[in-house]
Amino acid sequence: MKPVTLTTDRLLLRPFEPSDVPAVHTACQDPAIPRWTAVPTPYGLDDAERFVGTAVPEGWRNDTAYTFAVATRDGGTLVGSMGLVRLDRLRTVERQAELGYWTAKEHRGKGYTAEAAGAVVRWAFRELGVERMEWLAEAGNEGSWAVARKVGFRREGTLRAKLVHGGIRRDLWIGSLLPSDLPREPAPAGCATAPAPDPTPYLPHPR
Repeated sequence: MKPVTLTTDRLLLRPFEPSDVPAVHTACQDPAIPRWTAVPTPYGLDDAERFVGTAVPEGWRNDTAYTFAVATRDGGTLVGSMGLVRLDRLRTVERQAELGYWTAKEHRGKGYTAEAAGAVVRWAFRELGVERMEWLAEAGNEGSWAVARKVGFRREGTLRAKLVHGGIRRDLWIGSLLPSDLPREPAPAGCATAPAPDPTPYLPHPR
C-alpha cells in the first residue's frame, strides 16, 4: 500500500521523511518514551534512521503497519508518531488493528495526539475495512489512556503479566473501539495518496 496523508484542523499526518530523523532522535531522549513504549534505550541516531528509513516504509509496503509522522500544519513541527498495526496480517483474526503512538514532551497536553488518533481510526474504519480497533498500554500509563478515552475507546480490562518490558513481566490495559462508537462526521480532509518516502523505519508501535 502507498502511504497516505491525512489532515485535521491543526495537524498534517504524513509519511516520515529522512529530514525527520533528528527530531525523532531528540524526542526519544525523553525517558518517558522508552519507559512506556517499545523504542530502544538508549535511543541512538541509528535507531531513528532505522525507524524512519526502514521500519516505517516496510510496514506500508507490506500492508502490515501504517505509521504517520504527526506534524503541525502551521510550521510543520514534528509532534509525534501515530501508528496502526494490522492484526489480521499478524495472527488469525479478521479486520482488526491496534493503535499506538508517542508524542514529543514539549507537545503534550495540547490535544494533538487525540486529534491525530481520531483521524487515523476513522481512516482505518473507512478505507481499510477495520471492524475492531484495539489499544494496549502498560497498566498505569494514564497519559496513553487519557488519549484513548478521548477518542472513544472503552477499556475492557487488564491482561495480567502480558508484556515483558525491561526484563520484567507487566500487566497491560486493553481497550477497544468499534465504528459504532464514533459520532458520525464527514471524512477527514486531505485523504490523498502521497509519494512514498525514501526507505527509513521504526520499531514496534509505542504503547
